[in-house]
Amino acid sequence: MLRLSSYMAEARERVLPAEVIEKTKHHILDTLAAMISGSRLPPGRLAIQFARAYSGEKIAIVAGSDVVCGPMEAALANGMLAHSDETDDTHAPSQSHPGCAVVPAALATGEQFGIDGARFLRAVALGYDIGPRVTMTLGALAYMDESHRSTHSISGEFGAAAAAGSAANLVAQQMRWLLDYAAQQASGIAAWQRDTEHIEKGLVFAGFPARSGVTAALLIQAGGTGIADIFSGSDNFFLAYQPKADPEKLIEKLGERYEVTRTSIKKWTVGSPIQAPLDALEIIFKKRPFDADQVRSVVVRVATKEASIVNNREIPDICLQHMVAVMLLDKTASFKAAHDTARMQDPTVLRQRAKVQLIPDEELDRLLPQREAIVEVTLTDGTKLTERVEAVRGSAENPMNREEVVAKSRDLMTPILGAAPCNRLIDRIMSLESVKDIRELRALLH
Repeated sequence: MLRLSSYMAEARERVLPAEVIEKTKHHILDTLAAMISGSRLPPGRLAIQFARAYSGEKIAIVAGSDVVCGPMEAALANGMLAHSDETDDTHAPSQSHPGCAVVPAALATGEQFGIDGARFLRAVALGYDIGPRVTMTLGALAYMDESHRSTHSISGEFGAAAAAGSAANLVAQQMRWLLDYAAQQASGIAAWQRDTEHIEKGLVFAGFPARSGVTAALLIQAGGTGIADIFSGSDNFFLAYQPKADPEKLIEKLGERYEVTRTSIKKWTVGSPIQAPLDALEIIFKKRPFDADQVRSVVVRVATKEASIVNNREIPDICLQHMVAVMLLDKTASFKAAHDTARMQDPTVLRQRAKVQLIPDEELDRLLPQREAIVEVTLTDGTKLTERVEAVRGSAENPMNREEVVAKSRDLMTPILGAAPCNRLIDRIMSLESVKDIRELRALLH
């Protein structure tokens, strides 16, 4: 706890390696793009409506809207915006989506205290370091399967609290209490997997964790106290959540291995299990161009656990069969196409979807959390085209470069912000060190 709390308190002044700074900027931009694009989706519209109805003092912006409200309401709303759909980043080793909770918490608290861009960047990097380590210590995917608790919510809670605590300038002793408050609020049940409208999922992954993290930081900053070590002693966090856990993993390679560098940015704005199949189809197209009508069948193999998430779902961006059909027709999978619910009933799309067979593969289960896929396309002339994707584009093993992240973000934000404001926002994020007050972003997010 001494090592962890000191690391957290010192993060606001710690000089980060250049590659970590660059990667953190990518994830901030990617999350802001998810927030802005999410503002026009049902979960985002609900979040904005809620923030407008219950807005308190005008301190923090709700992205993609004209709402300025209290920091806790802004954190909740922006968290929901960031995970209004499957656009935001993912951290496979911890089974979590860090950005959608961490960035809204850092932004809301940063606006509260008027921190500069460098401090904001460091707060975000700290959130990625702390939240994922908690659920990696618990056991990540295996823990979620065994406990039925949501690792996404637990990781988001601790990550958001750490980011907000850094923005609030908490010292080491206060960081101890902050971790206590985060543990007391850690929640989330894996039943979110049954949510068909993405509203509860947005709250579990991001809205509630971001709000709770900011609440904890502001209570401590206002003078709140707690117990000195929630990770040891009687009735501690690990006894309650995972007695088999080794708390030493919380500080494993802390300051040496930055978890933001192990976090994936999605190239395709669809559910994670669909990323590798779409990558495989894109590679196949490049090797041998063909039209959808030339396809007899498409067989997609993904891990059994992954298949259950995306098998013939009601929402386009988490329905594998639908998105493969769209890819066959469009030769790409745009944000607009991934959110066009009406197109799920289009006869042209349905004809292609009928050709798609999803096969759960237990062999690929053993490779999780690495999400591999094998795609075999059979053409009407009998030609078979097969591609196996082992490292999804955007993953830590196959990262997107700055140009790709900017292109994705521009595609998501321009329809809402307009081209010129979108470019100004991108420029500011890529030069955060020159931002004197994070409130300067408010006009660009409006």
